[in-house]
Amino acid sequence: MSERIVWITGASSGIGRAVALEMAREGWRVVVSARRPEELDSLAEEGPPGRITGIPVDVTDPDATVAAVERIEAEIGPIDCAVLAAGTHIPTSAGDFKTEDFRKLIEVNVMGVVHATAAVLPGFKERRSGHLVVVASIAGYRGLPTAAGYGATKAALINYTEALKFDLDDWGVKTQLVCPGFVRTPLTDKNPFPMPFLMEVDDAARAMVRGMRGNGFEITFPKRFTMLVRLVSRLPYALYFPLVRKGTKTGENAG
Repeated sequence: MSERIVWITGASSGIGRAVALEMAREGWRVVVSARRPEELDSLAEEGPPGRITGIPVDVTDPDATVAAVERIEAEIGPIDCAVLAAGTHIPTSAGDFKTEDFRKLIEVNVMGVVHATAAVLPGFKERRSGHLVVVASIAGYRGLPTAAGYGATKAALINYTEALKFDLDDWGVKTQLVCPGFVRTPLTDKNPFPMPFLMEVDDAARAMVRGMRGNGFEITFPKRFTMLVRLVSRLPYALYFPLVRKGTKTGENAG
């Protein structure tokens, strides 16, 4: 384990940062990427000595993302596992509808994952091994209030990862999808509604890394809540809309 290299995008905060620390403590050589180098430096200092290396990159830039992976493999070694956790959240609703918000969410949450995947796939395919982990969200299961943009990007990632698995299985690449429930991070702090079963980020990171050790395709946590969301997402619209409206108290402050 001590020789294995994991690359984590979106590692400056939230789940990405917590997973980097957890994997470093487990003995992985962790390479972390995000736009802010100062946050990466802080993360490297917080982790076990010499286990975390920061490589700044903006994953919305495809050429820069390829260059970052080439640098990692040249200076540190072949990437065994890529955890694609870069993402952002902008509340979107019909009351404050801005096309630029949707464009930013798609560029970061979807295209950022696509660019990172494109960067690591050549090495994975050449070595006929690897581990691709895509962080989506239960918000991608079904539409939620103020998440027209965020939920759409996470739904895209769920479909994207499912589809890629068919091909990656043939290349010997392990593919996993992460769909967390509500985790206390700077992104979820923007949610204007109650968040049941809110999970602390360190607990979420431990659950995610534990799931990555297994062979299941989808990793979800907390289990009781995500199972409940799965059941609710299968309800017919006539039941789904009033139930979610009541649960999130949507519309109580309208007008």
